Amino acid sequence: MSEMDDEGLLAALGVDVTPVKASSHTPEEQRIIAGFEDILRFVEAHGRPPQHGEDRDIFERIYAVRLDRLRALKSTHPLLSPMDPLGLLSSAPSHTTSEAADALDDQALLSQLGVASDADESDITHLRHVRSYEERKAAEEIANRIKCEDFAHFQPLFEKAEIDLNSGERKTLRFGRDASVAEDNFFILGGQMVYVAEMSEPFAAPNGDTDARLRVIYSNGTESNLLMRSLQRALYKDETGRRLTDPGAGPLFSEESEPDDIESGTIYVLRSQSDIPFVAEHRELIHKIGVTGGKVEKRIANAVNDATYLLAEVEVVASYRLSNINRTKLENIFHRLFSSAQIDLTISDRFGKEVRPREWFLVPLPVIDEAVRRIVDGSIVDMVYDAKTATLERSRK
Repeated sequence: MSEMDDEGLLAALGVDVTPVKASSHTPEEQRIIAGFEDILRFVEAHGRPPQHGEDRDIFERIYAVRLDRLRALKSTHPLLSPMDPLGLLSSAPSHTTSEAADALDDQALLSQLGVASDADESDITHLRHVRSYEERKAAEEIANRIKCEDFAHFQPLFEKAEIDLNSGERKTLRFGRDASVAEDNFFILGGQMVYVAEMSEPFAAPNGDTDARLRVIYSNGTESNLLMRSLQRALYKDETGRRLTDPGAGPLFSEESEPDDIESGTIYVLRSQSDIPFVAEHRELIHKIGVTGGKVEKRIANAVNDATYLLAEVEVVASYRLSNINRTKLENIFHRLFSSAQIDLTISDRFGKEVRPREWFLVPLPVIDEAVRRIVDGSIVDMVYDAKTATLERSRK
């Protein structure tokens, strides 16, 4: 093979060797663009332009003043117009609180935040006062807490969660082992219990991450409307930040980490397309039950070459997503529960070696579904599977 130079080798490996083009914008233009991007992120998050008013968040008031100035400074429009599909620059400024805007301009607002500047107020390079990374993150995480007018609806939920904690029905886990956020989740943040009452449809944040708008209720009777990422960051930063497990999570969900623990996982149920006579005859009743911390599709991608999957294609007929689980304990529960219905097959693998595939059970899918629900709510304890009636029953021992 002929020798390649470094660039040729990188190109052969699929690495783009095209030099990165330096920015054509001056530092002043880059600062103007960064300031306008702050406004665009606000609009994307809230669905409206920033507004003036003493009842508004301090950063929203900064963005409102900034937007008014950019609208007035026509020389910036050619630079920013390609970034302005919503027509923010051409829209008329809000006059509903013009007196408040005049009384408390960008400079005054910044001084309230402790950000000093001796620059000329009229200088467009200073109107946005580009903030540090930490300050930008703080802006994203600040959300006004207001009185929760329907707190009476949520108060029983907090009381029940506290009772569950005291009785051991719920446990607290350090946030980060499972960083997911969903409706009906409980957390402890800043010493207060937090409940996620509502969650919007997910959307793509400016950095490409998936985000969502939350309605969060606090145990002190207040609420806030903030982003999921903001709540996650706050929980990460709080050394006492905790997640409350669901009631009855039991031994699968614990504070102590074990070698086989996974932050989140999927219970998957498969049906084989094998032409083995016994499997073909009972295809609708024979299922493989497994647990994976990765993608199920990847797990079964090579099924036709794997004796574990009966050397045949498989169909995913059910899957259940769980958090903070121990794979070994969970699989052992299924094996114990359905041991009387485990099928006994011996097949030859691709190399002629005899293999006895495990985790295949002669159990109807609705019974597996019931078993998963009972595992989640903790009622699986002492349950057994009656193969004659194909039902779960409480042990008579």
